Amino acid sequence: MDAQEYLTKIKAKFPDVADVPAEKLKDGIPALSCPAASLFEVVRYLKEESLNFLMNLCATDYKEYFEVIYHFTSLENKVKLALKVKLPKERPAVASITLLHAGADWQEREAFDLLGIDFPGHPNLKRILLPCEWEGHPLRKDYDRKPDQYD
Repeated sequence: MDAQEYLTKIKAKFPDVADVPAEKLKDGIPALSCPAASLFEVVRYLKEESLNFLMNLCATDYKEYFEVIYHFTSLENKVKLALKVKLPKERPAVASITLLHAGADWQEREAFDLLGIDFPGHPNLKRILLPCEWEGHPLRKDYDRKPDQYD
């Protein structure tokens, strides 16, 4: 199965999933925009359809909203696909996929630690890079940096 076949099957099964415009694609990897409420089921479906390797998960603050981006690959079919989930600035949250991909554990924790994105269902969502007593999330555009003992 090639990338276009995957895209067609996913959009047929999940009508709320949409193509990401070509000008917003990076490295030619096809991408779909997925509502947060559908993410877990879409990822479960990808895994069943052999897009079963989570390459990475990252998050970005675009001032008006956050976006969590998941990159999957099918080693069997040599296909890559990205899922993009747009989240509101107030209480950004999307279901944890650690039940489906154990490798998402530390990546979700990093997005929580640095951007404050909540991943309900995560087994151990706590800071991973910064000290536990750190206040705020330093990769947020609205982060108010204060001098500390490291200055």
